[in-house]
Amino acid sequence: MIQSNFREWTLDMLDDVFKTQQVFSMDLLDELLSFPYELNDFELQYIQSLQAHFMYGGDDWNEVELENKFISPMIVFASKPNQLYSYFLERDLSADIDGYALSGRVDGMIATGFRNPKKPYFCLNEYKKGTDPNGDPKGQVLIAMLVAQKLNNNQSPIYGCYVIGRNWYFVVLNGKEYAISKDFSCVDDEVFDIYRTLKGLNHRIESFLN
Repeated sequence: MIQSNFREWTLDMLDDVFKTQQVFSMDLLDELLSFPYELNDFELQYIQSLQAHFMYGGDDWNEVELENKFISPMIVFASKPNQLYSYFLERDLSADIDGYALSGRVDGMIATGFRNPKKPYFCLNEYKKGTDPNGDPKGQVLIAMLVAQKLNNNQSPIYGCYVIGRNWYFVVLNGKEYAISKDFSCVDDEVFDIYRTLKGLNHRIESFLN
């Protein structure tokens, strides 16, 4: 068994080793991005407030500041309080896949569980810059999603997101195929598309649990 950390992986390596394949059209991704949701006045004001905070220095925040001031508030605000699933931060994931003992710490995940994560359905990686000495954001989120898929016995599509500064990218893994969205900027009206997508994500997760 080969021991391997998430930070070691790139998309090319994943495609070569695990035979994953990027596709450029996927109904599951289209459905997630087009989730029909109309924000109420309170939601509009809250999202605009987060956006305003980002506008005043967000491009210069470090990763901890970006996570705490913007990413987590958005994700938590899009969900409903419950004991079935939750958003967890800086938790470890691991699984054995095709001769590799894969492990790593995920910046954020939505998983079943109240106090501790059980089955993950969504993984997030967050980066200050598109190129980073600690790894590739796309590869790291996909390897975490593959582990999440294994922990779910391959029974559900797995969702993911990586954030590079002001830009959000959503990912869906279904079987061996994965699709990556265009970038969504949090400094213009696309911030509301990000929020609607997060609402759709929670709707999808709730459908898995019912």
